[in-house]
Amino acid sequence: MSHSLHSKIPESRRPDVPLRAGMVGFGMIFDETYRPFFEQAGQRGFYSPDVGVITCELAAVVSLTGRRAEAYRAQAPHHLRTFASETGEQGLQTLLQSSAGAALDAVCIATPDDRHFDAARLALIAGKHVLIEKPSVFSLSELDELHRLAQHHQRLVRVVYHKLFDPDHKRLRTLVVDGVLSHVNHGYCSLLEPKSVGMGQFATWNHGRNPGTYVACHYLKLIDFTFGGRLISVSATGQRGLAGTIDGPTWDSTQLRVTYAYPDRRTASFDIHTSWVTPDNFPGYVEQEVQFRFDNGVWNGHSRKRGIELTVEGRTPHELKTTINTHYNGQAIEPWNEHTQRGYGIEAIERFFREVAYIEYASTGTRTSRLQEVNALSFSSLSADRPVVAAVQALEAILASAVKSCPDGVVRVDTAEGGLTLWLPGAAQPVVLYAPKVYRDE
Repeated sequence: MSHSLHSKIPESRRPDVPLRAGMVGFGMIFDETYRPFFEQAGQRGFYSPDVGVITCELAAVVSLTGRRAEAYRAQAPHHLRTFASETGEQGLQTLLQSSAGAALDAVCIATPDDRHFDAARLALIAGKHVLIEKPSVFSLSELDELHRLAQHHQRLVRVVYHKLFDPDHKRLRTLVVDGVLSHVNHGYCSLLEPKSVGMGQFATWNHGRNPGTYVACHYLKLIDFTFGGRLISVSATGQRGLAGTIDGPTWDSTQLRVTYAYPDRRTASFDIHTSWVTPDNFPGYVEQEVQFRFDNGVWNGHSRKRGIELTVEGRTPHELKTTINTHYNGQAIEPWNEHTQRGYGIEAIERFFREVAYIEYASTGTRTSRLQEVNALSFSSLSADRPVVAAVQALEAILASAVKSCPDGVVRVDTAEGGLTLWLPGAAQPVVLYAPKVYRDE
């Protein structure tokens, strides 16, 4: 059989839906997931029964210096070398005011997490669909503003929660939905990044940051989406002294606890431990595990130990890792000798562009009805992100108080005092972080 079935689309067969995307941020996340997506989706496209063949071109890039973008351009596949490139703090605004920016269908945001809101806001005002890396934003008020803009401009906004696409986590949710596992009691999750990430790749922006906001939201979303219920309280602590000073605002590790209430008036608490100071000779890229206890069972999942161990003399565990997560963005040579890169990290991005193509180009219903239909799939929508953002905002406030020598705060959700309130030891009244209700269906 000819390999042409798996190569680029012939000139005589134009794609039914050619989408153009802008990329804001050009670091590790781009290389791990967006790069393989654009290299494959831009060259041969992917098929959707609703609209036909979809291609997605990386048409523009915004980064602080442009060095990585130009280095990539020099070695990228030919179909990816023509992207526009803007740099600096005002780079996105400059792009969106240009002809290249006007032609974009969507903007993908993979900047440091404290820059997500401004970029998403500019993109929505310019009328673009938006895909944001987690966490979407740091506060519920920012989330409210993005939701308002998305509704006003009738655009789709998705948050990249790729762990919902992990086959192990999908199996967990299936067992819960099907009633095989009944009523979660409590859970433990951990995600530990190496020093080369937290103190190396992120050294230019990690001042004043913490690994919990950066990665705990993966598990916050998994818990919220899989088990339902309502977030009622958040507490946290952490350690300092490696990534920053012992009494400074930069955290090495965090331990976050969230408690949920369920319709039967029972509760469940979940502990989420994160770090970005794991030794670089650790056998895996990251340490990831979960354990959930149910009335009738236990789920233990370990995303690093999935049955593969590799040893290469002189190369593992630094250049290559001993334990490999091939499910996330595994590179392979297919049986038909095509080089591919697949995994749930890439699948989450493809899903977004399938939805954009459906909204803009499908023939069923109206554009408004199609947008409403997609937004009703709330697994990564802004409206469904409220509990996660509430927990992130709570974590940030608790850690900020600890830096000011007021540790051990607890944030409560939807009480008489407000939607999100920080209670500090010895204080008669809480600090109101967010006055409106977090859950708005009451």
